[in-house]
Amino acid sequence: MQKGLLGKKIGMLSVWSDAGEQVAVTAVQAGPCPVLQVKTKEKDGYSSVQIGFGDIAEKLVSKAQKGHQKTAKEKAGKYVREAIELRDFTTDKQAGDALTVDLFAAGEKLYVSGISKGKGFAGVVKRYNFGGGRMTHGSKFHRAPGSIGNRKIPGEVQKGKRMPGHKGAKLATVKNVEVFRILPEQNVVLLKGAVPGHQGTTLFLYKN
Repeated sequence: MQKGLLGKKIGMLSVWSDAGEQVAVTAVQAGPCPVLQVKTKEKDGYSSVQIGFGDIAEKLVSKAQKGHQKTAKEKAGKYVREAIELRDFTTDKQAGDALTVDLFAAGEKLYVSGISKGKGFAGVVKRYNFGGGRMTHGSKFHRAPGSIGNRKIPGEVQKGKRMPGHKGAKLATVKNVEVFRILPEQNVVLLKGAVPGHQGTTLFLYKN
């Protein structure tokens, strides 16, 4: 069964495994996520589910979203995600029910999506790991991008040229993140390693 949950990144910490090894994990508060709508192939043309999580400012919620959430008897003003990645999402839940961390189990591999940390304006060495030039005295080529042009044909800078610019603060997905441990009482999932975003970032955890 394909499955997914919305969650909030709490932070990173070190824990001990049953084998006595120290493991770096990321704690994520995953759910409970109320089911706002269940879509079916008969009615909507595909199977999917809309889930909500947490609270956002009411002024950021449109009237359509408020009405949509009221239908599921939920307080308006939640982060909403339709599990498009889970087009064949199968669940016996109905609108108004909740999905919890019980969906996952230790040892499973998940995809984790979120907005990465913003690094501001960055040069090509930091942004794209360019090698740069020699750092010796007298060299006038250290961390510059170098030539960006073409000859007469095509006579323009090609689209997609890697150049200095804003780094980070965009949707990033990490694949095959292992679930280290489930803490159902706290609605917390411990994931091995790092995941995108700063503390408090809303994440989407799903098994594809």
